[in-house]
Amino acid sequence: MATINDLVLVHVEGRPGFYARVEDIVPDVKKGWWQVKLLVLTFPLQVYTWILDESQIAGAPFTMGGTPLMLEKVESPVVHEEPAGEDVPSGAREDASRGPRPKVVSLLDRKKDKEKS
Repeated sequence: MATINDLVLVHVEGRPGFYARVEDIVPDVKKGWWQVKLLVLTFPLQVYTWILDESQIAGAPFTMGGTPLMLEKVESPVVHEEPAGEDVPSGAREDASRGPRPKVVSLLDRKKDKEKS
C-alpha cells in the first residue's frame, strides 16, 4: 500500500500514465475514505487531491469521471546493502546520521483515531 512520500505510477485506461509522489493522506468527511494529495511529476508540477478508499490506495482499480485508473507503488530497483563495520568510510557514517528518518504513517492507525472521535 502506498503511503506518504511513496512514489506511485498512475495507470490511465490500463496503461502507464504518469508518476506522482504521495504528499499527504488525511481522512475525508465520508467514513472509510481518504483525501490523497499527489504531487504529479509533470512539467509544470501539479498537485491533485483525490478521494480514495484504502483498497484504491493499495492498488485496486477505480474510475474517475468514467476513466479507469489505478495506483501502483513504485519500488526502487537499487539494492541498498549495509556496509560492514570497519569498511565504512568516515564520510558515509556522517551522511547516514545527518538527518531524521521520515515519519511512517499507518492508515490503520488513522482509521482507529477517526473511529474514536
